[in-house]
Formats: sequence, C-alpha cells, structure tokens
Amino acid sequence: MKKFLLLILFIPFLAFAQKTTILKGTVKNKSKEPIEGVSIKFNNIGTTTDKNGNYQLRIPFKKEITLIFRHVSYRTFTKKITAKSRNGERYSPTLILKTEELEEIVITDNKKNAEGIIKIDVKKAQNIIGPNAGVENIIMTLPGVNNNNELSTQYNVRGGNFDENLVYVNGIEIYRPFLIRSGQQEGLSFINSNMVQNINFSAGGFQAKYGDKLSSVLDITYRNPKEFATAIDFSLLGASATLEGLLLNKKLSVLTGVRYRDNSLFVNSKQIETSFRPRFTDIQTYLSYTASDNLKLNFLGNFSLNNYNYKPLSRRTRFGTVSDPLELTVFYDGQEQDKYLTLFGALSADYKVNEKLSFNGTVSRYNTQEEEYFDIAASYQLGEVDANIGSENFGEVDFAQGIGSQLNHARNDLDALITNYQIKGKLKNEKQELSFGIKYQKEDIRDRIREWELIDSLGFSIRPPNHTGNNQPYEPFEGPITPFQNVRADNNVAINRVSGFIQFNEKRFWNDHEIWYNIGVRTQLWNVKANGISSKNQQTISPRAQFAIKPNWEKDMLFRVSGGWYSQPPSYRELRDASGLINIDLKAQKSIHIVAGMDYSFEMWERPFKLTTEVYYKDLSNVNAYSVDNVRIRYRADNLTTAYAHGIDIRLNGEFVPGSESWVSLGYLKTEENIDHRGNISRPTDQRLKFGILFQDYVPNLPNLKAYLNLVYNTGVPGGSPAYSDVYQFQERLRDYKRADLGVSYVFTDANKRYKTGWLSKFKELTLGLELFNMFDIQNSITNTWVRDVYSKTQFGIPNYMTGRVLNFKVGMKF
Repeated sequence: MKKFLLLILFIPFLAFAQKTTILKGTVKNKSKEPIEGVSIKFNNIGTTTDKNGNYQLRIPFKKEITLIFRHVSYRTFTKKITAKSRNGERYSPTLILKTEELEEIVITDNKKNAEGIIKIDVKKAQNIIGPNAGVENIIMTLPGVNNNNELSTQYNVRGGNFDENLVYVNGIEIYRPFLIRSGQQEGLSFINSNMVQNINFSAGGFQAKYGDKLSSVLDITYRNPKEFATAIDFSLLGASATLEGLLLNKKLSVLTGVRYRDNSLFVNSKQIETSFRPRFTDIQTYLSYTASDNLKLNFLGNFSLNNYNYKPLSRRTRFGTVSDPLELTVFYDGQEQDKYLTLFGALSADYKVNEKLSFNGTVSRYNTQEEEYFDIAASYQLGEVDANIGSENFGEVDFAQGIGSQLNHARNDLDALITNYQIKGKLKNEKQELSFGIKYQKEDIRDRIREWELIDSLGFSIRPPNHTGNNQPYEPFEGPITPFQNVRADNNVAINRVSGFIQFNEKRFWNDHEIWYNIGVRTQLWNVKANGISSKNQQTISPRAQFAIKPNWEKDMLFRVSGGWYSQPPSYRELRDASGLINIDLKAQKSIHIVAGMDYSFEMWERPFKLTTEVYYKDLSNVNAYSVDNVRIRYRADNLTTAYAHGIDIRLNGEFVPGSESWVSLGYLKTEENIDHRGNISRPTDQRLKFGILFQDYVPNLPNLKAYLNLVYNTGVPGGSPAYSDVYQFQERLRDYKRADLGVSYVFTDANKRYKTGWLSKFKELTLGLELFNMFDIQNSITNTWVRDVYSKTQFGIPNYMTGRVLNFKVGMKF
C-alpha cells in the first residue's frame, strides 16, 4: 500500500520532468570574467550564479519563456528563449555594467557548429601575442593551419598553399599583392582587427555560397559603431588609431582605422647586418547609412602603402656539425627598393523586401601598383672553423674552402585592376533558407619582368644548369657571359569571369534530434586573353553538401559530414610559369573533398569545455605543381600533376583558468603529389605534425594583471632547395619550427573598473604591456642560401634564420 501511494505521488513529478529540460550556462562581463550572484528568473522560478558565474535551471520544453538576469552592478537583461532539446540547452549572456551602453549578447551558435565553422572571439584576435598580431595570427593556432614564417600573415590549410584561401570582409572578397616574395615585405594584413565584430573560419568542406578555392574560408564582419569612441595603440613596432561614431541622427555609422608599422625591431635581430627600415601604412574606413527600414548602404575603402628599402651590409653564419663546423662570411654591396601601393573600394546595398526576402548588391574595385627593384652584389667566403679545443685559433676560420660572388638584378613592375559586380539574394523562413547569387569579375594585369642572376666562383662565371659546351678551366670559353638565371617577359593579361551559386539550407527535427543540412552548387565560366591571344571559354561545376545531427542524448554532442567537388580556376599567378610565360589554356585545379567531424561539449572542474575532432581527405587532379621560396610561389603552369591529402585535426578549448578561454590543438597531415607520372613525393606543404597552445591567465589576487602565451611546434616541410633543382632529387626537409611568444599586460581601467576622479577618469580603457617574442631564442629557418665549394664541386645550403628574441613595449587606450 505504501509503494502504491509513493507511485501516485511520483507520477506528477515524472510528467513534469518529461515536459522540462535543463538550461545552463555561464554569465560573464565584457572582460570575460564570471559574475557571481546574478539572479536568473522566469515566472516565479529562479536561481543564482555561483562564484564561477555558472548557473543551472529547469525550464519548460518547447515553450517560450522570458528569462530575467539581474545584478546590482549590471544592467537588467531579458531574453525570450524556447528549449528544443531534451538533453539540455546552453545560454551564456554577457552582462553590461550600468555605466555602459547595451551591446551584443553571446550565445552558443549550433548552426555555425553544424556548418563546420569555427567562431573566434574578437578579443582574442586583438590580444593574441605574436609578431603579426591579429586575425591571421590566431587562425595559425588552429589545427590544420600552418605557417613557418612569423613575419608573414599567409597560411597553409590542410596541404594547400597561400593562394588557395578565401578571405571575405563584409561579404567582399579580398586580394593581396602579387610580387611579394618575402614575409618581411608583407607589412600589414588587410584585416584591421580593431574594426572587427565577427570572425568565422572554415578549414574545408565549406558551402557553395563561398567562392572557388580549394582550401579554406575566412569570413570577417566589421562592426557598426554604437557610440563615439577613439582607440589608440602604439608600441616599438608601430601605432594604430581607430575612430568610430554616429552621424546624421544616428543614420550614418563611421568606422575608420589608421595603422603604421615598422619592422626594424625584428630585422635587427637577424644575423644579417643591414641598413633597413621597412615601413607600412594603412588607412581603412567602413561607412553604413540606414536610408530606410528596408534599405541600407555601405562603403568599405582601403589605402595601403608598403615601402621596403633594404641595404644589406654583411653576414656571418655558423653551420655544420660540432666536429666539422663551417662559417659563411658575406659582404654586400647595393640595395633593394620595393613599393607596393594598393587601393580598394566597395559600395554595397542591402535591401529587405519583406521579412522573408532580401537582396545584396556590391560593386568593388581593387588596384595594386607594385615595383620590385634591386641590384645586390655579394662576395662570400666559405671557411673551415678550427674545432680543436686546445688550439690557439679555436673558433676561428683557418682555411677558405670556397670564394665567390653573386649579382642579383631585378626591374619588375606590375599593375593589376580587378573589378567586381555581384548580386546575392536570400529567401528564408523559420527553418528553411534559399540563397543564390551571380558575380561578374574582370581582371586587367600588366606585368613587366626583368630579372637575372650571375654567379662567379674563383673568377669563373658559372653557367646555367642546362648549359652545354663549357669545358673550363681546361679550355677557354669564348662565348658571352650567360646569366645563371634569366627571366624576361612582358605580359598583358585580361581575364573575364562569370560565377554563380544556389544553395538550400534547412533545419528540422527527427524525433527529438536536431538536424541541419544544406546542398548547393557553384559554377564559373572564364576566358583568358594574354598578349593578344585568347583562350577558349572554360567552365567548372562544383556541387557541395553538408549534413549535421545533434542527437537528443544526455551528452552534448554534434556530428557532421561535408564535402563536394571543389574547383579553383587559375589566377594570374597560377597562369605564369617560372620563366614568366603565360599558359592561357591552363585548366582549373580540382579536388574531391570529404570532411567528417564531431563536437563534444562537456563540463570539467565545473567549467565549460569543448572537444572538436575532424578527419578529412582530398583527392586532387589537374594540379598546378609549384615550389615555395619564403612566401613566393612559382608555378609550373601545367596540369600534369595529381595529388592527395589526408589528416586529422583535434582541438580542445575551454576555461582552463576560470573566466579565460584557452585551447590546445593538434593536427596530423600527409600530402603527396605525382608530377607527370614520375611517382609520389611530398608536396611543399607536407607538414606532418602541428601542435599549438593558446593560453590565457591572470593573477587571482590581481585579476587586472593578465598573461597570454602562444606556443607552436611544426615539423619541417620539404624545401630550401635551389629554384632550379629537380624536386625528385631533392626531398630534404627544413628543420622543425618551434616558437614561444609571451605577453603580459596590466589593465589600469576598463568597462569593469572605471574611475570618476583623477587622471584615469579620462580613459575608458588603459592597458600597458610587455611582449617577448621567441622567448627561447630558437633559430628557425625558412630558406637556404646556396654556395659552392670550388674544391669538392659541392654546394652547401646555409640556413637563413628568421627573427631572434625580441622585447616589445605596448600601450593601449580608449577614450
């Protein structure tokens, strides 16, 4: 009888449990610090956050409720929410101090996760430590993303190269200069991290709405200002200023950023003594005008000027083994003067027909004017170092194995104009979305190449590798001096492209399981006209699909699979081979790409964590093989190569320290190519293992003292061979890349710590910091300098080391 009564009492509880689910999350402030004692209520049911800002509350299932978040120091915030998963929901808002304006609320975005898109916190991109701090630097900490050159913002993704990555800012594709061959010439990235609102990144298997590339998509959104503000940052590397505000009765938002950078601090840490001051300037603005409730006009403009004046003086490099050390001594004469001027402007309009249908139209133009002029003579001595510890000359050069000289000359000019016209549309309801678009692009490139190299060894001019008829020193050679390398070309190229896409997205429930899927197709038709000769029209069709499911399990997990037939029609860089000639009939590179992934969200130490795992496979055909020298890519301009890439990427992110998100990433990659049926060899981007850590911390008793640590370890890639060498005979790898950067900053005042009196009351934010780059002073190399030993007829590859340990001081302020 007692059991029967207990059962009767327990039935209502079971019924209630079936109609409810658990809502949990973490409440933080703008500095990502947890807030204790926040009251969360709906109707008469409520709870409060613990010391770590965590809360847990049972709410009705599939019924809309209004949550109210209250705290004595923060603005009261309300949010309507409907629970659609029986295994629980997560909702983590950011509360705003009562002295601040209301800003955006951060919640878990399951749609982005289902699409395989990583959403990156903007604050991390602004605070990350690194020589090129910003959006690209934080992308390089992710698994599957590699770069062995800290002075470059370019990156490889899952076996691809620099030219296989899409970059968008507010839906507009961004380009980079053509002639840059060294990371220290790059200067500033187009993306100004101080202007960014959202950062989305996909490492593969991306949707049809994105463009025709093989590797990745970086999708950036600039913010619309909510108030007048000025932010200024300066350090030993340069300075930046960002101005934002509202005009014309708050209908016009203005966001402008000015940046200046000087890389002398890094260059002076190298082994080459130089007279060198590379200077880079960038001005960027984003305007948005709300003409009506249905029409919004936007303008994005950019001016960038890179001045690279380089005058090497001398170099001394030790290499070899402990028992057989060698030293290269070089004395230089001459200089290099490069200039890269880029102009970009884009005008777009967003028109909302009704709640379901909207359109976007964009007109953009990109112009780059590039000059690359240098005459540099180098006289070298390759010597044996005395390794006898008991010798009076220990550590000194006591015998010269090789003596020679080298003269490099270039007068390269390029002028490129790229014009785009694009219309996109979106038709959507609560669960379905149809996207479509069409784009016309015209490219006009004028390229003049004059580049040659002379090599002399003990008075004998060294002929090119394929030169015949030279029997020196036994017979005198009476022919003219032939450059060891010689490239002369004049290219006038016009490319017309028409591309379009259509894509269907849907979210639905299968029983209690959430499902997302999208299917779409892209196509592109293009024609190349070079030096008066026109190619036939070529076309690609690229179908793509994604599917994801979030099971209604006790554990919070999401599974996804994506892929398709991806195509990359050739750009101007791909059309031009190492001799400067254009192949107008070059076909698009193609890749069958399959990605399978899983997200597992869980709690550890009563804090949120997320484990993301992806496996991928690429089968590439019509490949345009290439070589990499620093950041310069030289293509074969043929389609005689096949290739493949496969690997696995793992990333664990969460609050290893309460209130501060960090992550650990691990990636394994294998990619090989078969050039003209000669057999499989490693591709230039075959970086087998990548391990990275991005860690944030603060002093518990002094939370305004913060630390940022960025650790990267990459195994070596094939490279460092002479440009003329046969890659099948030279498969040596560069040494492993290891680097650690540390940043420490103290926050004097910010949104969570404001002063009403005193000199600090004049600031909205004030931060001072120290940055230690390459803190263990590890010598990483990216290329080799090749010199000859006249006696043994052998060549030595002397590593060109990158930046050493560097200390930087920085100040950030906001008014």
